[in-house]
Amino acid sequence: MKTLVLFTLLLPRLLMAADGPITPFLRESVLDIRPLFEGERFPNIVVTTLGTLVATWGSEQMRVRRSEDGGNTWQGEILVARQAFQGGGTTVDETSGDILIFSESGHPPAPITVFRSRDDGQTWQSEKPKFLPDSQGNLPSMHMNEHGISLQHGAHKGRLLRPSRFYGEGNRPDSIWYTHYTNAVYSDDGGLTWQTSEQFPENGTGEAAVAELSDGRIYYNSRVHWQERPQNTRRREAWSDDGGHTWTDYRIVEILPDGHQNRSYGCMGGLVRLPVAQQDILLFSNIDTAEAKRERATVWASFDGGKTWPIKRLVFDGSSAYSSLAAGRHGTPSAGWIYLNFESEEKSKVARFNLSWLLAGEKTGDGELPDIFR
Repeated sequence: MKTLVLFTLLLPRLLMAADGPITPFLRESVLDIRPLFEGERFPNIVVTTLGTLVATWGSEQMRVRRSEDGGNTWQGEILVARQAFQGGGTTVDETSGDILIFSESGHPPAPITVFRSRDDGQTWQSEKPKFLPDSQGNLPSMHMNEHGISLQHGAHKGRLLRPSRFYGEGNRPDSIWYTHYTNAVYSDDGGLTWQTSEQFPENGTGEAAVAELSDGRIYYNSRVHWQERPQNTRRREAWSDDGGHTWTDYRIVEILPDGHQNRSYGCMGGLVRLPVAQQDILLFSNIDTAEAKRERATVWASFDGGKTWPIKRLVFDGSSAYSSLAAGRHGTPSAGWIYLNFESEEKSKVARFNLSWLLAGEKTGDGELPDIFR
């Protein structure tokens, strides 16, 4: 009887987490943009197991806003912590429904606090999980990365995984960027203990994003900081076959810009896989400009799990910088929507659009659209 009750309680979440048809994402083309936060920096956005949007923000305080109607309206701000430096990596645990947000006491490396919500983002409690070092003995920092994920396939199903980084000898000057590298942390006990992965296969990297593909592999996409690296204005990528512990098949992604192209310094980009059955549609967001400033928030689409990125579309033709992406859940008011939370002139804006809108964008020349979209 207890097993039946538990299954009944979990069934709605299991159904909402499952991949479904592409149809909801192909409704009439729509884009709308609205303000979300004032002041400060650093965006993340996720969709909870109940379909609620949770946006996190803050370089001085940890702040949250929620939408229960797919982004039509947003509730007022929730102040989670008065002194907190957003670490990104906001993670929805698909097993429990808990939401985890990560903060540091200042610009990292700095002590880490995790805030957990057990009621769909309405209230938050602080905790101090254990972070284990990588094989080189280095402890991770959280700032500033795209949201985390909960693995849905294979031997590590249920694992929480989020991008992280090692800050090496510090944040400045540029002469020590070579001591940095990006990586990930993962938890098999619901976020109480986190193991640090092996490093991404390139030094000088940081601020990354992860997505699980339909075959259980993990796609990893990273910014690069170190100006001595080749093609330092292009993104980096790699894959994992072991649940996010090691990273292989590294390459430079020539089609994806790492910030504007007149400085050796990129932006944190957004990444999400659309929950479409038997397809690996990835979306990536960043700025796309040849000018010497951060502007022109843009989204790219891949239909083969990150191998090619054949189409992109400008979302906002103005000031923009760090960004985060989320996709709606089937069976909830968020179904069929794609959400972009991005910085713009010391504010946060949230864009809401669908795949129909994105498909009317500009072809990049990097691969072809699948026949069903031509």
